[in-house]
Amino acid sequence: MRSSNPVFSRRGFSRDNGGYAGFDAQHQQAGTNPYATNPYATDPATGMPQAPARTNAMTMDDVVSRTAMTLGTLIVTATLSWVLLPVDPANLGKSYAIGIGAALVAFVFAMIQSFKSKPVPGLILAYAAFEGVFLGVISAAVSTYLGPGVVMQAVMGTMCVFAAVLFAYKMRWIRVTRRFYGFVMAATLGFILLMLVNTLFAVFGGGDGLGFRSGGLGLLFGAIGVILGACFLALDFKQVEDGITYGAPREESWLAAFALTMTLVWIYVEMLRIFSILSGDD
Repeated sequence: MRSSNPVFSRRGFSRDNGGYAGFDAQHQQAGTNPYATNPYATDPATGMPQAPARTNAMTMDDVVSRTAMTLGTLIVTATLSWVLLPVDPANLGKSYAIGIGAALVAFVFAMIQSFKSKPVPGLILAYAAFEGVFLGVISAAVSTYLGPGVVMQAVMGTMCVFAAVLFAYKMRWIRVTRRFYGFVMAATLGFILLMLVNTLFAVFGGGDGLGFRSGGLGLLFGAIGVILGACFLALDFKQVEDGITYGAPREESWLAAFALTMTLVWIYVEMLRIFSILSGDD
């Protein structure tokens, strides 16, 4: 399955020489087993292994530990950048330049990983580190000019979205089907195009561009961004579930951590924008 966040593409579970098939949206959502040739896969009907478990098959513990490492790296660098790069009128331009530069470097690392046939932990952790610098700078700016409560609200909002989607997915209120996947991809493409047009108008015309990221329209598109992020969380959970069920190799847990981290970053940024707008209207 090739999935994507708003600005990054990423690979799903890949097929290697040992016969471990990658998650394929068309096959899986049509009800066929993309890991049918894998003798170590779990039988979906019984939940029992089809053969003795392989020691290097991915488990939920692997996904949790890799995700904790990736998010931990992001949080550490975000905290350090907040402390070491204080945002004030005297160095505002410098801080923003560092933040934007870090975001671009993170983007490059993410793109390189997306085109790799297998996950590279160093690239994924490097992405998380530079993304953390970017988030630390913008969070510090919001905290300085709008109040520290806005950042905490965005963090809590992101955690609530994650918990709600996970609960809904486990309860099977959300079902990732081929139609769901196609709708999310189409909606995300439209969202990205609108944001790019708005950015171009802002760069060349000044101000807020077409107004999609401020005021009432900003709140609307921020909410749409959060909803799309929540849909990508469901896709991420499906990716993890199928990888474990059908015996993906353990190294693929790094891809799951990569995907979850990018989705959570997206949701946090949209939450931060929403609460910043609301705070500015008070």
